[in-house]
Amino acid sequence: MEQNKSIIRELFKQWAGDYPDKINPFPSSGSNRKYFRLTGKSAAAIAVLGEDYEENKAFIQFSKHFKSLGLRVPEIYGIRSTEGAYLQEDLGDESLFKLVASLKSPQDFSTMRPWYRTVLKDLIQFQVEGDKGFDYSWCYPVREFGREGQQFDLNYFKYYFLKPSGISFNEHMLERDFTALLDYLSTAQPKGFMYRDFQSRNILLKDGLPFYIDYQGGRKGPVHYDVASLLFQAKATLPEDFRKEMLEFYIDQLSHRIKIEPTTFINHYYGFVLLRLLQVLGAYGYRGNFEQKPHFIESAGYALKNVSWFLNEVKLPLETPTLSNLLYQLSERPYKPDQKGLKIEINSFSYLRYGIPKDTSGHGGGFVFDCRSLPNPGRHPEYKSLTGRDQVVIDYLEKEQAVENYYIQVKSIVGQAVQTYLERGFTHLSISFGCTGGQHRSVYFAEKLSRFLSDKYTAEVILRHRMME
Repeated sequence: MEQNKSIIRELFKQWAGDYPDKINPFPSSGSNRKYFRLTGKSAAAIAVLGEDYEENKAFIQFSKHFKSLGLRVPEIYGIRSTEGAYLQEDLGDESLFKLVASLKSPQDFSTMRPWYRTVLKDLIQFQVEGDKGFDYSWCYPVREFGREGQQFDLNYFKYYFLKPSGISFNEHMLERDFTALLDYLSTAQPKGFMYRDFQSRNILLKDGLPFYIDYQGGRKGPVHYDVASLLFQAKATLPEDFRKEMLEFYIDQLSHRIKIEPTTFINHYYGFVLLRLLQVLGAYGYRGNFEQKPHFIESAGYALKNVSWFLNEVKLPLETPTLSNLLYQLSERPYKPDQKGLKIEINSFSYLRYGIPKDTSGHGGGFVFDCRSLPNPGRHPEYKSLTGRDQVVIDYLEKEQAVENYYIQVKSIVGQAVQTYLERGFTHLSISFGCTGGQHRSVYFAEKLSRFLSDKYTAEVILRHRMME
């Protein structure tokens, strides 16, 4: 902590000309970044410390681009890129979320109409104008929110929220419903800059105007997603008539900028509402069940109320019977994660860009296997854009005897440990595979071991590809 304070003190002095008098940390949240408010004699700023340099770079580059378009985003005052620190404008503590939370009754939401209209018009500026001349190579970890990213959100829900719930289900049938939903969402247009986490907590109110933060996860994507994020934010609890009015306002404003067909747009919008609700539940499950932050589990009830409304009020033009049945079960009973049994968390990661994943279970860690000594598909141009889940990459690796020998040894070591953990009633085991880029070899081994353990043992296997997230 002292080293961190020294870094941000020096950064503040470079900008303000003097050291800060006060350094106050922000309470921890869902992010792994650390925020501090620095106050000096005549200036104040927010310091950010983030271990993920690529994510920091994305936020800084996005901010410069949006600022050049006149969008209300924080100004960047200073950067220490090698130390993962930067200094940004202090926009205060008042957020749109706090304003909404202060309302006493649904009737009071009429006072929110000017705010939400302004915010939705600004959102269109991000999506349409922000898209023009935007360099999507800045995006991290991916440039576009396509099928792979949407599949990741669905798996996030399945592994971190649904499985810990203890509800039994046919995984094959659920995956079939996921495929149907992904097929439907793939036809959605238009696309533009997708903010990714456009919700009222990330909208700060200053001088009578909204300002915007936390867009570093942005990428190219369907514009419907951001509207769904704002209007169906779990703890904001917007009344349905207000949500409908704001959706109609957004569609009207967007139609003045680009050509859209309203009925088709609305149908796809509700598909993204469902996807966003599932992603939020997955995030609550991960933060609550695996990072041991119980207030996230408590918040799941707000999201499940939105799920209940969706099931009763929305009919998508596709069939997802298994998913719908599971959502009915989740929404009709209090969410109490099943803590019994062994959970095996399998990670793939990049030594170069991410480092060994931190253990958040409280058990101190587990196996880490270094795959960098094995033949690397990433050295071949035809495999660079592929991953260890693609069949041609799998074929490349499986023709190598060194790869087969490595897997046999890994399977033997891990298998013995899992058997012992089950016999002794242990509850958590982490296994991580690392390679240079976290894309080919580590992904291949994580996928293969995950299938083996799922088939052989009665344990909950959770698979995460860190670089693909």
